[in-house]
Amino acid sequence: MHTRKLGRNGPDVSAIGYGAMGFHAHYGAADPQAGLDLIRRAYDQGVNFFDTAEMYGWGENEKFIGQAVKGFRDEVVLATKFGFTYEDGVYGTNSQPGHIRKVTENSLRHLGVDHIDILYQHRVDPDVPIEDVAGTIRDLIAEGKVKYFGLSEAGPQTIRKAHAVQPVTVLQTEYSVFERNVETVLPTLRELGIGFVAYSPLGRGFLTSAVKPSAEYEDTDMRRFDPRWQPGNFEKNLDAVRQLGELAKDKGITVSQLALAWLLAQGEDIVPIPGTRRIDRLEENLASAEVTLSTDDLAGIRNILPEGAFGARYAGDMVPDWL
Repeated sequence: MHTRKLGRNGPDVSAIGYGAMGFHAHYGAADPQAGLDLIRRAYDQGVNFFDTAEMYGWGENEKFIGQAVKGFRDEVVLATKFGFTYEDGVYGTNSQPGHIRKVTENSLRHLGVDHIDILYQHRVDPDVPIEDVAGTIRDLIAEGKVKYFGLSEAGPQTIRKAHAVQPVTVLQTEYSVFERNVETVLPTLRELGIGFVAYSPLGRGFLTSAVKPSAEYEDTDMRRFDPRWQPGNFEKNLDAVRQLGELAKDKGITVSQLALAWLLAQGEDIVPIPGTRRIDRLEENLASAEVTLSTDDLAGIRNILPEGAFGARYAGDMVPDWL
Protein backbone atom coordinates (compact mmCIF):
# COMPACT_ATOMS: atom_id res chain seq x y z
CA MET A 1 0.00 0.00 0.00
CA HIS A 2 1.32 3.42 -1.00
CA THR A 3 1.40 6.16 1.64
CA ARG A 4 0.55 9.84 1.54
CA LYS A 5 1.39 12.69 3.88
CA LEU A 6 -1.59 14.36 5.54
CA GLY A 7 -0.81 18.03 5.44
CA ARG A 8 2.54 19.75 5.30
CA ASN A 9 3.50 18.60 8.80
CA GLY A 10 1.09 15.72 9.36
CA PRO A 11 1.47 11.94 9.58
CA ASP A 12 2.18 9.51 6.76
CA VAL A 13 -0.89 7.35 6.20
CA SER A 14 -1.97 4.66 3.77
CA ALA A 15 -3.28 6.09 0.50
CA ILE A 16 -6.63 4.54 1.38
CA GLY A 17 -7.80 4.61 4.97
CA TYR A 18 -10.79 3.00 6.63
CA GLY A 19 -13.95 4.73 7.87
CA ALA A 20 -15.57 2.69 10.64
CA MET A 21 -18.88 4.56 11.07
CA GLY A 22 -20.97 1.87 9.38
CA PHE A 23 -20.49 -0.61 12.19
CA HIS A 24 -22.40 1.48 14.71
CA ALA A 25 -24.30 4.25 12.93
CA HIS A 26 -26.62 4.97 10.00
CA TYR A 27 -26.27 1.71 8.04
CA GLY A 28 -28.28 -0.85 10.02
CA ALA A 29 -27.14 -3.75 12.18
CA ALA A 30 -23.62 -5.21 11.86
CA ASP A 31 -21.66 -8.25 13.10
CA PRO A 32 -19.06 -6.99 15.62
CA GLN A 33 -16.77 -10.03 15.37
CA ALA A 34 -16.74 -9.83 11.58
CA GLY A 35 -15.85 -6.17 12.00
CA LEU A 36 -12.87 -6.93 14.20
CA ASP A 37 -11.65 -9.47 11.66
CA LEU A 38 -12.06 -6.92 8.87
CA ILE A 39 -10.10 -4.18 10.66
CA ARG A 40 -7.24 -6.58 11.32
CA ARG A 41 -7.34 -7.73 7.70
CA ALA A 42 -7.15 -4.10 6.58
CA TYR A 43 -4.05 -3.62 8.72
CA ASP A 44 -2.50 -6.78 7.25
CA GLN A 45 -3.12 -5.29 3.79
CA GLY A 46 -1.25 -2.09 4.64
CA VAL A 47 -4.01 0.19 5.98
CA ASN A 48 -2.68 2.26 8.88
CA PHE A 49 -5.34 4.99 9.07
CA PHE A 50 -8.61 4.36 10.92
CA ASP A 51 -11.41 6.87 11.40
CA THR A 52 -14.08 6.89 14.11
CA ALA A 53 -16.06 9.46 16.16
CA GLU A 54 -17.79 9.92 19.46
CA MET A 55 -21.22 10.04 17.82
CA TYR A 56 -20.81 6.68 16.04
CA GLY A 57 -22.67 4.72 18.69
CA TRP A 58 -21.74 7.33 21.33
CA GLY A 59 -18.49 5.61 22.26
CA GLU A 60 -19.26 2.11 20.99
CA ASN A 61 -17.45 2.59 17.69
CA GLU A 62 -14.39 3.98 19.47
CA LYS A 63 -14.33 0.96 21.78
CA PHE A 64 -14.63 -1.29 18.72
CA ILE A 65 -11.70 0.38 16.95
CA GLY A 66 -9.61 0.38 20.11
CA GLN A 67 -10.16 -3.35 20.54
CA ALA A 68 -9.44 -4.06 16.88
CA VAL A 69 -6.08 -2.25 16.78
CA LYS A 70 -4.92 -3.11 20.30
CA GLY A 71 -2.15 -5.39 19.05
CA PHE A 72 -0.68 -2.79 16.70
CA ARG A 73 -1.85 0.57 18.05
CA ASP A 74 1.59 2.20 17.79
CA GLU A 75 1.75 1.38 14.07
CA VAL A 76 -1.51 3.08 13.07
CA VAL A 77 -2.99 6.58 12.96
CA LEU A 78 -6.28 6.88 14.87
CA ALA A 79 -8.68 9.73 14.18
CA THR A 80 -11.80 10.57 16.16
CA LYS A 81 -14.16 13.54 16.47
CA PHE A 82 -15.99 15.70 19.00
CA GLY A 83 -18.75 18.27 18.73
CA PHE A 84 -22.10 16.55 18.25
CA THR A 85 -24.70 16.10 20.99
CA TYR A 86 -27.87 14.01 21.03
CA GLU A 87 -30.63 14.76 23.50
CA ASP A 88 -34.31 13.79 23.40
CA GLY A 89 -33.94 12.53 19.85
CA VAL A 90 -32.43 15.78 18.57
CA TYR A 91 -28.87 16.30 17.31
CA GLY A 92 -27.03 19.45 18.28
CA THR A 93 -23.51 20.83 18.50
CA ASN A 94 -21.31 21.64 21.49
CA SER A 95 -17.71 22.72 21.05
CA GLN A 96 -17.38 24.58 24.32
CA PRO A 97 -13.83 24.10 25.64
CA GLY A 98 -15.02 22.17 28.68
CA HIS A 99 -17.07 19.83 26.52
CA ILE A 100 -14.14 19.25 24.15
CA ARG A 101 -12.00 18.21 27.11
CA LYS A 102 -14.70 15.91 28.46
CA VAL A 103 -15.19 14.18 25.10
CA THR A 104 -11.45 13.86 24.58
CA GLU A 105 -11.02 12.10 27.93
CA ASN A 106 -13.90 9.77 27.05
CA SER A 107 -12.39 9.03 23.64
CA LEU A 108 -8.99 8.25 25.14
CA ARG A 109 -10.67 5.81 27.51
CA HIS A 110 -12.89 4.23 24.85
CA LEU A 111 -9.99 3.76 22.44
CA GLY A 112 -7.72 2.51 25.20
CA VAL A 113 -4.89 4.86 24.21
CA ASP A 114 -2.79 7.57 25.82
CA HIS A 115 -3.12 9.96 22.90
CA ILE A 116 -5.33 10.61 19.87
CA ASP A 117 -3.46 11.06 16.61
CA ILE A 118 -6.02 13.30 14.87
CA LEU A 119 -8.84 15.02 16.75
CA TYR A 120 -11.47 16.60 14.51
CA GLN A 121 -14.19 19.07 15.28
CA HIS A 122 -17.02 17.04 13.75
CA ARG A 123 -19.08 20.08 12.75
CA VAL A 124 -18.49 23.79 13.15
CA ASP A 125 -20.40 25.09 16.19
CA PRO A 126 -22.02 28.45 15.39
CA ASP A 127 -22.19 29.28 19.10
CA VAL A 128 -18.46 28.88 19.84
CA PRO A 129 -15.73 30.99 18.19
CA ILE A 130 -13.46 28.71 16.19
CA GLU A 131 -10.50 30.46 17.85
CA ASP A 132 -11.67 29.03 21.19
CA VAL A 133 -11.92 25.55 19.68
CA ALA A 134 -8.45 25.79 18.14
CA GLY A 135 -7.01 27.12 21.40
CA THR A 136 -8.42 24.16 23.32
CA ILE A 137 -6.91 21.71 20.85
CA ARG A 138 -3.62 23.60 21.05
CA ASP A 139 -3.63 23.01 24.80
CA LEU A 140 -4.49 19.33 24.41
CA ILE A 141 -1.59 18.96 21.97
CA ALA A 142 0.75 20.65 24.46
CA GLU A 143 -0.43 18.17 27.10
CA GLY A 144 0.36 15.21 24.83
CA LYS A 145 -3.25 14.03 24.61
CA VAL A 146 -3.61 14.91 20.91
CA LYS A 147 -1.10 15.05 18.07
CA TYR A 148 -2.92 16.80 15.21
CA PHE A 149 -5.91 19.12 14.80
CA GLY A 150 -8.56 18.43 12.19
CA LEU A 151 -11.75 20.11 11.02
CA SER A 152 -14.74 18.55 9.29
CA GLU A 153 -17.17 20.28 6.93
CA ALA A 154 -15.59 23.71 7.46
CA GLY A 155 -15.26 26.52 4.94
CA PRO A 156 -12.28 28.74 4.06
CA GLN A 157 -13.00 31.52 6.57
CA THR A 158 -13.29 29.10 9.48
CA ILE A 159 -10.22 27.16 8.38
CA ARG A 160 -8.10 30.31 8.21
CA LYS A 161 -9.21 31.53 11.65
CA ALA A 162 -8.53 28.15 13.24
CA HIS A 163 -5.19 27.74 11.48
CA ALA A 164 -3.98 31.08 12.82
CA VAL A 165 -4.37 29.79 16.40
CA GLN A 166 -3.37 26.14 15.99
CA PRO A 167 -2.19 24.77 12.63
CA VAL A 168 -4.87 22.60 11.08
CA THR A 169 -3.41 19.36 9.76
CA VAL A 170 -6.40 18.02 7.85
CA LEU A 171 -9.93 18.79 6.71
CA GLN A 172 -12.43 15.97 6.35
CA THR A 173 -15.46 16.47 4.12
CA GLU A 174 -17.57 14.41 1.74
CA TYR A 175 -15.95 14.13 -1.70
CA SER A 176 -16.51 11.71 -4.57
CA VAL A 177 -17.48 11.65 -8.21
CA PHE A 178 -20.99 12.11 -6.76
CA GLU A 179 -20.13 15.09 -4.54
CA ARG A 180 -17.90 17.90 -5.85
CA ASN A 181 -18.73 21.01 -3.81
CA VAL A 182 -15.59 20.78 -1.68
CA GLU A 183 -13.47 21.48 -4.74
CA THR A 184 -14.08 25.18 -3.99
CA VAL A 185 -12.30 24.71 -0.63
CA LEU A 186 -9.30 22.71 -1.85
CA PRO A 187 -7.29 25.78 -3.01
CA THR A 188 -7.38 27.18 0.53
CA LEU A 189 -6.13 23.88 1.93
CA ARG A 190 -3.29 23.74 -0.55
CA GLU A 191 -2.30 27.31 0.16
CA LEU A 192 -2.07 26.55 3.90
CA GLY A 193 -0.54 23.08 3.57
CA ILE A 194 -3.57 21.25 4.98
CA GLY A 195 -4.32 17.67 3.93
CA PHE A 196 -7.74 16.38 2.91
CA VAL A 197 -9.64 13.24 3.92
CA ALA A 198 -12.61 12.28 1.77
CA TYR A 199 -15.49 10.59 3.55
CA SER A 200 -18.28 8.76 1.69
CA PRO A 201 -15.93 8.36 -1.30
CA LEU A 202 -18.28 5.74 -2.76
CA GLY A 203 -21.40 7.87 -2.45
CA ARG A 204 -22.67 5.90 0.59
CA GLY A 205 -22.58 2.77 -1.51
CA PHE A 206 -24.22 4.13 -4.66
CA LEU A 207 -20.90 3.83 -6.50
CA THR A 208 -20.84 0.06 -6.06
CA SER A 209 -22.57 -2.96 -7.52
CA ALA A 210 -24.76 -3.32 -4.41
CA VAL A 211 -27.02 -0.28 -4.76
CA LYS A 212 -30.77 -0.88 -4.42
CA PRO A 213 -33.93 1.26 -4.08
CA SER A 214 -34.35 3.14 -0.81
CA ALA A 215 -37.30 1.04 0.39
CA GLU A 216 -35.12 -2.10 0.42
CA TYR A 217 -32.80 -0.78 3.15
CA GLU A 218 -33.38 -1.26 6.88
CA ASP A 219 -35.36 1.38 8.77
CA THR A 220 -32.16 2.50 10.55
CA ASP A 221 -30.27 2.91 7.27
CA MET A 222 -29.91 6.55 6.22
CA ARG A 223 -30.25 5.59 2.57
CA ARG A 224 -33.98 5.11 3.06
CA PHE A 225 -34.19 8.90 3.27
CA ASP A 226 -31.13 10.05 1.29
CA PRO A 227 -32.31 12.40 -1.50
CA ARG A 228 -30.11 10.60 -4.03
CA TRP A 229 -32.11 7.41 -3.50
CA GLN A 230 -35.51 9.02 -3.92
CA PRO A 231 -37.63 8.53 -7.08
CA GLY A 232 -36.47 10.79 -9.89
CA ASN A 233 -32.94 11.18 -8.59
CA PHE A 234 -32.43 7.45 -8.07
CA GLU A 235 -33.02 6.54 -11.70
CA LYS A 236 -30.71 9.29 -12.99
CA ASN A 237 -27.96 8.32 -10.59
CA LEU A 238 -28.38 4.66 -11.45
CA ASP A 239 -27.92 5.48 -15.13
CA ALA A 240 -24.78 7.48 -14.36
CA VAL A 241 -23.34 4.52 -12.43
CA ARG A 242 -24.20 2.28 -15.38
CA GLN A 243 -22.15 4.57 -17.65
CA LEU A 244 -19.29 4.60 -15.15
CA GLY A 245 -19.52 0.82 -15.14
CA GLU A 246 -18.95 0.71 -18.87
CA LEU A 247 -15.84 2.86 -18.52
CA ALA A 248 -14.61 0.70 -15.64
CA LYS A 249 -15.23 -2.50 -17.58
CA ASP A 250 -13.05 -1.23 -20.43
CA LYS A 251 -10.23 -0.88 -17.90
CA GLY A 252 -10.86 -4.25 -16.26
CA ILE A 253 -11.86 -2.72 -12.90
CA THR A 254 -15.05 -2.16 -10.91
CA VAL A 255 -17.05 1.05 -10.49
CA SER A 256 -15.83 1.29 -6.89
CA GLN A 257 -12.21 1.06 -8.00
CA LEU A 258 -12.81 3.65 -10.70
CA ALA A 259 -14.38 6.03 -8.17
CA LEU A 260 -11.57 5.64 -5.63
CA ALA A 261 -8.86 5.92 -8.30
CA TRP A 262 -10.54 9.12 -9.49
CA LEU A 263 -10.29 10.59 -5.99
CA LEU A 264 -6.64 9.59 -5.63
CA ALA A 265 -5.95 11.28 -8.96
CA GLN A 266 -7.30 14.62 -7.70
CA GLY A 267 -4.13 15.23 -5.71
CA GLU A 268 -1.44 13.59 -3.59
CA ASP A 269 -2.89 15.41 -0.58
CA ILE A 270 -6.20 13.51 -0.74
CA VAL A 271 -6.89 10.31 1.23
CA PRO A 272 -10.28 8.57 0.90
CA ILE A 273 -11.66 6.53 3.81
CA PRO A 274 -14.21 4.08 2.40
CA GLY A 275 -16.04 1.90 4.87
CA THR A 276 -17.28 -1.63 4.31
CA ARG A 277 -18.31 -4.63 6.38
CA ARG A 278 -17.12 -7.22 3.86
CA ILE A 279 -13.55 -8.41 3.41
CA ASP A 280 -14.01 -8.93 -0.34
CA ARG A 281 -15.16 -5.31 -0.68
CA LEU A 282 -12.25 -4.17 1.46
CA GLU A 283 -9.76 -5.88 -0.82
CA GLU A 284 -11.55 -4.51 -3.88
CA ASN A 285 -11.27 -0.98 -2.45
CA LEU A 286 -7.61 -1.31 -1.54
CA ALA A 287 -6.72 -2.56 -5.02
CA SER A 288 -7.84 0.80 -6.42
CA ALA A 289 -4.60 2.31 -5.10
CA GLU A 290 -2.85 0.49 -7.94
CA VAL A 291 -5.15 1.86 -10.65
CA THR A 292 -3.85 4.59 -12.94
CA LEU A 293 -6.36 6.72 -14.81
CA SER A 294 -5.46 8.52 -18.03
CA THR A 295 -6.42 12.07 -18.90
CA ASP A 296 -9.11 10.64 -21.15
CA ASP A 297 -10.43 8.47 -18.31
CA LEU A 298 -10.70 11.46 -16.00
CA ALA A 299 -12.43 13.51 -18.67
CA GLY A 300 -14.84 10.66 -19.36
CA ILE A 301 -15.83 10.46 -15.70
CA ARG A 302 -16.48 14.19 -15.46
CA ASN A 303 -18.47 14.04 -18.68
CA ILE A 304 -20.78 11.44 -17.15
CA LEU A 305 -21.24 13.43 -13.94
CA PRO A 306 -20.07 16.99 -14.65
CA GLU A 307 -21.54 18.42 -11.43
CA GLY A 308 -21.86 15.30 -9.31
CA ALA A 309 -24.93 13.27 -8.44
CA PHE A 310 -28.59 14.16 -8.79
CA GLY A 311 -30.06 15.19 -5.43
CA ALA A 312 -28.66 16.79 -2.28
CA ARG A 313 -26.20 14.83 -0.17
CA TYR A 314 -28.32 15.14 2.98
CA ALA A 315 -32.03 15.51 3.59
CA GLY A 316 -33.58 18.77 4.75
CA ASP A 317 -31.41 21.16 6.72
CA MET A 318 -28.65 18.64 7.45
CA VAL A 319 -26.34 19.98 4.73
CA PRO A 320 -23.60 21.91 6.59
CA ASP A 321 -23.08 25.61 5.94
CA TRP A 322 -19.46 26.34 5.06
CA LEU A 323 -18.15 29.61 6.42
